[in-house]
Amino acid sequence: MNFLNILLQASTTPGQGQNAALQQILLIVVILVIFYFFMIRPQMKRSKEQKKFRDSLQKGQRVVTIGGIHGKIVDIQETTVSIEVEDGSRLRMEKSAIASSLSDQLPDTK
Repeated sequence: MNFLNILLQASTTPGQGQNAALQQILLIVVILVIFYFFMIRPQMKRSKEQKKFRDSLQKGQRVVTIGGIHGKIVDIQETTVSIEVEDGSRLRMEKSAIASSLSDQLPDTK
């Protein structure tokens, strides 16, 4: 609590102008560190997990796209996948459009 009071107090004497500037800089640094740990770091972690998921896609895996299309992967290229939907149609889309896998949740109906 004492440290917080030091950071929040304004300088009242002319000789403490340098201390006030140092306190303000320290406060900004603390805010930036908090912002990094609560906003930027978790987003980077989610991004890495999503990239790892997309790199591990395999043929025959049931997936859902970000548009809500359910299908089974029938072909994989470097940046694209072909999925087969319920009526037998095949759609080619970017790997980045795959949101999640359903292989663990739904049995294969075909």
